[in-house]
Amino acid sequence: MKDISATSYRSSRNAAYPKKRPSPSGISKHHKTSPLGPPPVTRRTPYSAKAAMLQQRQRQAQITALRRQGIFLEEEYREDIRFYMHEMERYTMSSSQSMDQQPEIRWHMRPCLVDFLVEIHFTFRLRPETLYLTLNIVDRYVSRRIVYIKHYQLVGCAALWIAAKFEDAKERVPTVQELAQICRDTYDESAFIQMEGHVLQTIQWTLGHPTAEAWLRLMCCEPSVEEEKVQHVARFLMEITLFHREFIKYPPSSIALGALTLALFLCGKPRRIFEETEECLEIVDCLDNRLAKHVNDLSETLVKKYSYAFYSKAATFVVQYYLQGGRFVRQSFISLPMTPTRPSMSGASTPMSATTSISDLSDDFPLTPTSPSSFSPEPFSNSFLSEDDKENLPTTFEPVINKQRTEVPPDHFLPHDFVAFGRPALHHLNGSPRMTAVS
Repeated sequence: MKDISATSYRSSRNAAYPKKRPSPSGISKHHKTSPLGPPPVTRRTPYSAKAAMLQQRQRQAQITALRRQGIFLEEEYREDIRFYMHEMERYTMSSSQSMDQQPEIRWHMRPCLVDFLVEIHFTFRLRPETLYLTLNIVDRYVSRRIVYIKHYQLVGCAALWIAAKFEDAKERVPTVQELAQICRDTYDESAFIQMEGHVLQTIQWTLGHPTAEAWLRLMCCEPSVEEEKVQHVARFLMEITLFHREFIKYPPSSIALGALTLALFLCGKPRRIFEETEECLEIVDCLDNRLAKHVNDLSETLVKKYSYAFYSKAATFVVQYYLQGGRFVRQSFISLPMTPTRPSMSGASTPMSATTSISDLSDDFPLTPTSPSSFSPEPFSNSFLSEDDKENLPTTFEPVINKQRTEVPPDHFLPHDFVAFGRPALHHLNGSPRMTAVS
């Protein structure tokens, strides 16, 4: 039988002490309002409010631009990601010295292969990172293996196939049949599969190479978003570096920064002076000299690719600039505001010693007379004081301020042997200058 007394006791207690519902925002305490009222709200000036709003809009535009390009870079991990990218680019660098030792392949053959890969890359509408990763895979493979001329094109197609699988969507990756057809059936379909495995084993399956395109996207979104024309000109300049040997020794981050620096200069935009390194300026000089001397020798495929309006006609703009004799100009120094000079001093009543500072030359206080050259081992003993040592004698002499005084000062105010006008900084910082003079 149910205990009615216990049930009635619980119901009466619940009525007397109603159960409180938990707050959805956690435990909240009731704070008494101050008798002075709520704290005053700091009001912003219109200028600061507008600056904060523009900064917020700029940051949102940067995040939107990154997300459109498939980059989700969290701010708290930004420095760690950059550090890892710098490590990976050093680890995945190729060696031009090792490539020099190839028995059959020569450097004049490289532009032909790059031109072929650029055409395939543009035909299949692959991502820009795919092209840079393709050339990195080719260079690393050629740095470690002997490659004959008849297999050079096969290595390039296999590297493009690997890079497209790693970077691009599945529907954009070319098939083996398409690669064999592009090579005009020079190689069997099985040759591409066999070369793919051999290349991956040679580079130890390391495909996480931070390309120059990846670095350029980060640089164009930080600290401010660059214009599309600047980005397209920088991409055109970066693809020029793929054709030539002198750019292989530079890391992708320096290639991207150098191309961006030259693109900003060509487009008349303010440069990032404080980000430019010596390596970056070397790349800019190499690009500038090559374009100034061999602008007519650029790849026709590359120029045609970047002559479309989709790329802001970057190739046409750069070629016309150098055909008109334009050159890159280094900014040798940064103009800083001049330090104001002190006005000329009136006639001094006392000669200046080596220990006289600028504050001693001001008109607020009288000039301090110098001490004679006699030195005492016990400076506070009267027995060692000479008769001419007027400075240390207990006298009631009080200096008289007379700024218009022009007569010759007495002998005991003249500089002693230690005084040298325009003396450089002392070398013995721990010793007394007067002790050094006596010794």
